[in-house]
Amino acid sequence: MKVLVINCGSSSLKYQLINPTTEEVFAIGLCDRIGIHGSKFEYEVPATDFELELEHDMPTHKEALELVLNTLTGEHGVIADINEVDAIGHRIVHGGEEFTTSVLVDEKVIAGIKANNELAPLHNPANLLGVTTCMELISGKPNVVVFDTAFHQTMPAKAFMYPLPYADYKELKVRKYGFHGTSHKFVAGLANDLLGNPEKSKIVICHLGNGASISAVKDGKSVDTSMGLTPLQGLMMGTRCGDIDPAAVLFIKAKRNLTDKEIDARMNKQSGILGVFEKSSDCRDLEIARAAGDERAELAIDMMTYRIRAYIASYAAAMGGVDMICFTGGIGENSNLIRSKSLEGLEFMGVELDQAANIERKKGSVKLSTETSKVAIYKIQTNEELVIARDTLAIVK
Repeated sequence: MKVLVINCGSSSLKYQLINPTTEEVFAIGLCDRIGIHGSKFEYEVPATDFELELEHDMPTHKEALELVLNTLTGEHGVIADINEVDAIGHRIVHGGEEFTTSVLVDEKVIAGIKANNELAPLHNPANLLGVTTCMELISGKPNVVVFDTAFHQTMPAKAFMYPLPYADYKELKVRKYGFHGTSHKFVAGLANDLLGNPEKSKIVICHLGNGASISAVKDGKSVDTSMGLTPLQGLMMGTRCGDIDPAAVLFIKAKRNLTDKEIDARMNKQSGILGVFEKSSDCRDLEIARAAGDERAELAIDMMTYRIRAYIASYAAAMGGVDMICFTGGIGENSNLIRSKSLEGLEFMGVELDQAANIERKKGSVKLSTETSKVAIYKIQTNEELVIARDTLAIVK
């Protein structure tokens, strides 16, 4: 079985050709700066370590996908013919309330995705473009869409509702949806395997990257998550502010005479780590500056980890305890400092971090808790593409 996984952004297209049963990745790559000067194409074959990187004009996603398909079947290709691709799996950011699971694409599904465009205007149209382009260029093959929001649709109303006038929910569908669902689903599955009792488990998953979210997963189901109607709610992130008093936003908007678009950009693209540190939104730069004595870097890290710690504790309270805390994502998997500071002060919950294990760099699933810790702590390498491939296989087989 070969599934082509497509993650289509507004100016990018990430892809993998993968066997969801054996987990073998045949090829992986990226089309970047689509429709922008200096378009770049990347292609890698893990089995042979062959890598290709070149500048190539890609005016639209159609040309980008054509380049992908030609490379997969070309001189350094991994398949002889495009018909060897059995199905295509796509990431869609927002499924609203309509889509609670991954589904096979048809005209009704396409219409449903379009209906949710206003909930994710930067992501859904680009995601859908990947679907329609594949349907055009690889006709006759099944396409499956996997939603970032789907895993969190098991949240109870007390968790996903906002205390706004009820009409705003009924008429406008304003509520918490949550994101990073494929990552949280993958990590939750591995965590339950490690615990050995998925039907009776309480797990807090910290997906920490430039975008970051935390979820509470009880008995294998998401019961709460930090992101909301949009990915802006929750943790302090690379450029997003996270939780903030809405009145502060109105105050800043009025005082600085900003438009709606300008205040939106201020919260989404100019805040978070970048807003406090001012020099970079990259956590690696932040840690280097902190080590050199930069006080603003110290403040940003303290703010970020304080919020992570508060969410971990609140979700443990919401679930009536916690069996495991998992760290994943670019920062969660690689920053021992952020992991350590995020767990400081949680000893009252029985959380004991093995500092030596935390510092050691290892890939895969790594236990970070001491033998006497009442709560298991793990670093788990996420694999969202594998989740998309598995869901695709489950639907088309």
